[in-house]
Amino acid sequence: MLPLMVDDPEVGALVDREKTRLQETINLIAAENQCPSSILEAQGSVYALKAAEGYPGHRFHAGCIHTDSLEQLAVARCRHLFGADHANVQPHSGVAANLSVYFAMLDIGDRVLSMKLSHGGHLSHGASASMTSRCFQFRHYGVAPDTERIDYSGVAALAEEWRPKMIVAGASSYPRLIDYQRLADIAAGVSAYFMVDMAHLAGLVAAGAIPSPVPHADFVTFTTYKTLMGGRGGVILCKKPYAAPIDRSVFPGCQGTPAINMIAAKAVCFHLAANAAFRAIQHQTLANARCMAEEFAGRGYRIVSGGTDNHLVLIDLRPMGLTGDEAEKRLEAVGLIVNRNPIPNDRYDPQTAGGLRLGTPAITVRGMQETEVKRIVDWIDAILKDPNDPKIIPKIRDAIAELCRHFPHPMVP
Repeated sequence: MLPLMVDDPEVGALVDREKTRLQETINLIAAENQCPSSILEAQGSVYALKAAEGYPGHRFHAGCIHTDSLEQLAVARCRHLFGADHANVQPHSGVAANLSVYFAMLDIGDRVLSMKLSHGGHLSHGASASMTSRCFQFRHYGVAPDTERIDYSGVAALAEEWRPKMIVAGASSYPRLIDYQRLADIAAGVSAYFMVDMAHLAGLVAAGAIPSPVPHADFVTFTTYKTLMGGRGGVILCKKPYAAPIDRSVFPGCQGTPAINMIAAKAVCFHLAANAAFRAIQHQTLANARCMAEEFAGRGYRIVSGGTDNHLVLIDLRPMGLTGDEAEKRLEAVGLIVNRNPIPNDRYDPQTAGGLRLGTPAITVRGMQETEVKRIVDWIDAILKDPNDPKIIPKIRDAIAELCRHFPHPMVP
């Protein structure tokens, strides 16, 4: 950090403050995690300087001898980790990966069936605010009102009626396992491609902690910075017959020069994800999430879908007369970082939201287990139920600071 502090002390100071914030707060945002210092080093390496349009052996720039070896290594590690026929590691993000699949296999105006954003889906799955909804015709399936789990019969009926060219599975706030085989059968029944966006779940899948969509889907996209504990970026996996159109869609179709430093980080990420220590973290992430859901339920909170099968817990705050926005602000004030989130059939707008989404990846990386999860739930419960007690706030703030000192981030350099 010395060169940065010399060249730009203002930015350097902000970096230091962010390190301090990470160490002194408890991160419960399901879409965030902490990556090893080795991945940060790869992101900041000399590969950040390299222009390398194209693919190994077919670049539009000279000087790519080591870059080619690096990308080939990242691809080989990724394919082995997930058991995939083909991997493209160039997408800059998860949305870029999704766009590349759409534009590889669909024509403008084609029909797509995906999960509703308000029921747990993602913006890039045809939400009205996303450019995807302007390029393709989307219809959306959702969860059953009584179970708040995917209504597979409803998906099948919509598919028969709509006859989409592609069916998309995957979500950003759905706490249950997805039956990939059932959705693949529905897609096959209407001659549709089947794509899975496992951005949130990639680390859990890599560790074998939850079932993999790779055997069932034509295409699987994901990001590397959530449960996978890597740097920023996206990846596409696909079956062998689709390799060429996917590669053409990424470059030159949707992107120009890839970020080679981020590909270096992905290579390190895939290497670390094959280790026993990584697998242990992923299994504990699941155990912590189950414990969190049970503890909240025991205190009278309504847990969407009744529990969780993955790394996140979705809480309905409406019975308490609270909004997600209010709860998020109250909790951040004492060092508990969460995010407001819509819940199925939410009456509030997304900025206000009727729920909270909590995730366990980042606390698990710090070494926290069920004992610590129970303490965290106690603090959240106290803040949400009695935020105006002058004795509660400083007491909880001090307790959180002490817990953070006891479980320092091992990966913040």
